[in-house]
Amino acid sequence: MHPPTGTTTDQAPADPYATDDMLAAQPIGYWSGLAHAAVTRQLRDAMARLDVTQPQYWVLNRVSGGPGAPSREEVVRDLTPLADGPHEIARVVDQLSHRGWLRADAEDRLHPTAAGTAARVRVRALVTELRTVVHEGVSDEEYVAALTVLRRMIANVEGNSGSSPGPR
Repeated sequence: MHPPTGTTTDQAPADPYATDDMLAAQPIGYWSGLAHAAVTRQLRDAMARLDVTQPQYWVLNRVSGGPGAPSREEVVRDLTPLADGPHEIARVVDQLSHRGWLRADAEDRLHPTAAGTAARVRVRALVTELRTVVHEGVSDEEYVAALTVLRRMIANVEGNSGSSPGPR
């Protein structure tokens, strides 16, 4: 039985064996952390077999297909919140440039090379395949509901409960 909306449920300790009727009392941080770790591990392991890292894929996506080519500084600024440290994205830009997957134009704007575009297409196909595995047994409606709830929780914690956090 679930408590009515607006009532408070006592917080239970994290329990990986909690049954469905116990989930309302489970800590979101524990479960969202497990989901993040499992999905990220699967994704990064699969990408490693293509000799690509997840941050490299982020950078390739950021410099591809936008309204204008971003500068190095814009790429670093936009992607650092996702990275494992403050210097990771700058290093990735250097790695991709060295690999021949990125080039800078006369205004120091970053563009993917043909090889970078081909790599992005290969990784995107892999990511799409992995998404199918992660989403098995989960309808689009359930997925949207889960993300809507997570966005609401983030907004609640960040003190802007009237709006959703922006895209990352």
